[in-house]
Order: sequence, then structure tokens, then C-alpha cells
Amino acid sequence: MVDNTSGGSAPVAVVTGGASGIGAMTARQLSADGYRVAVIDRSPAPDSDLSLEADVTDPAGVERAVSDVAAAFGRIDVLVNNAGITGSPEATVCHETPIEQWDLVQAVNVRGLFLCTRAVLPTMLAQGAGHVITVASVAGMIAFPGRCAYTASKGGALLFSRSIAVDYADKGIRANAVCPGFVDTPMTRWRLDDPDLRAKVESNIPMGRVAQPGEIAAAITALASDRFAYMTGQALVVDGGWTAW
Repeated sequence: MVDNTSGGSAPVAVVTGGASGIGAMTARQLSADGYRVAVIDRSPAPDSDLSLEADVTDPAGVERAVSDVAAAFGRIDVLVNNAGITGSPEATVCHETPIEQWDLVQAVNVRGLFLCTRAVLPTMLAQGAGHVITVASVAGMIAFPGRCAYTASKGGALLFSRSIAVDYADKGIRANAVCPGFVDTPMTRWRLDDPDLRAKVESNIPMGRVAQPGEIAAAITALASDRFAYMTGQALVVDGGWTAW
């Protein structure tokens, strides 16, 4: 891996929602690539260099966690905005979605990435470099039927990423998004454990299967490297061909 820090010390990555699923695999792969990894999650992440328990919707908790990362490592090179939720099965079409479910999905998937990005930017600005990678979804590009709140939140996540890219490019800070299709994680297990629902999902994917968390983590860690140094404001789609149909 290319050392993208000044002074030759190992670069630092912060991964939100890094205790399980895509986040856990991303943290492991970044660590294997030579990063010092801090995980921010509501659950402990014992495999990381620094595990910080915080809710991404809580401004004080986020600020405290990011401050602890900067104090421990002296810099923050990459933020992976991975924390996210789909909402409960009740978060479906618009008129049937409970208001509290709408608010919860937007709080985690939009407010959370805003708070985390806002918290790391002062450190990145002081360094004159940084990369914000947001895990959005193909649902931010095409509407998922029956998932109004989730689709709206991921559309917001994608445009938020592009906004950061435009506003901070001249400060040496890049921002990109990874847009997975359906991924086999604890968050989606309630659907994939139902044979009929799984078959319906996989019938919409040209490759005929859902992704594994490591496949999405590989895309995130590739973006984090200096191999894509001229790429900002873009969405890397990893969906088994779903959106090609």
C-alpha cells in the first residue's frame, strides 16, 4: 500500500458501523493494508486498533469519539461512513411507513454521516489531505420498491458525498461513494433467511447471487488507496449487474 501520510507514519482510517458486516470486513482489510484503524460503533470492535462506542446520530458522542481518534493517532486520513440501517419491515411504501421509522432511517443514514464527516473535516483540513468514503447504495440511484425511507436516505447519502467532493477538492480532500447492491449482512438477514424473498432478490441480479461483505469491503479499500488519487465525487457501483438491467 502507498503511504499517503506526511512523515511516513501509517495512515489512519475511521470506520463507522465497523463492528459487523461490511464495516467489520472493511476494518480488517484496511488493517491488512497497513492502516491504523479506529472503529466507531454502538458495539465494541475488539479487532480494531481503537474501538469507540458511540451512536452516529449523537453529536456529542461523535465529536468525542473523533477527538479520541485524533488524540490517539495524531491524524485522520480516511473516514468510511458505513453505519446505516434499512429500517424495520414496517418501513415500506410511503403511506404505510410509521413516522418514527422514517425519522430513524434518516437519522442514521443521513444525519449520522453528516455528523461524522463534519467531525473529521477540521483534522483533514489541518492536514491538507483526506478522503471521505460513504457507503451509499444502488437504492440511491434507482428506487427500491417498498423501501421509501431507505431509498430516500441513500439518495441523500450519494448527493452528500458529491457535495463534500465539490466543496473540499481545493483543500486536498476527496469524497467518493460505494454503492452496493444487496449484501448478505446481519442487517439484511431477515429478508435473506426467507427462501421466497431471497429468490425474489436474486432473480433481479444478473450474477444470480447477493454480495458478501468482503466484496464490498474490497471496493472500499481500493478507493482508499492512492491508486484512485484523481477520483472524487463519484459512485463506485458494486451490484452484480443489478443496475445494468
